[in-house]
Amino acid sequence: MRFLDEDEELNPILSAVNLIDVFLVIITALLIALAQNPLSTFSSDDVTVIKNPGKPNMEVIVKKGKEIKQYKSTGKVGSGEGVRAGVAYKMADGSFIYVPEGVAAQTESMSVATKPTRD
Repeated sequence: MRFLDEDEELNPILSAVNLIDVFLVIITALLIALAQNPLSTFSSDDVTVIKNPGKPNMEVIVKKGKEIKQYKSTGKVGSGEGVRAGVAYKMADGSFIYVPEGVAAQTESMSVATKPTRD
């Protein structure tokens, strides 16, 4: 019966149990914060994050499904690699028509050949 009369403040194991409880609460809070992160691989949402918009060190992070891509700005306007793909025309009603490069050359040669000539 000596154990029943023992004072709880003198038992060192009780303070260790309290520390374990505190760590469990901290770990739970960290796991909830990790799960709510929009770029988390656990979520299936598509997310686009823009860091430092409009500045030379701008970054765009795109997450589609479980794939995450990061694009960094070079700071130059209109920079990049590529070739001309075609021509875009703005119509009178405000709509745009895109004509691929090979088709534009064909339609121009066809329109020249079909124009009536006066002799």
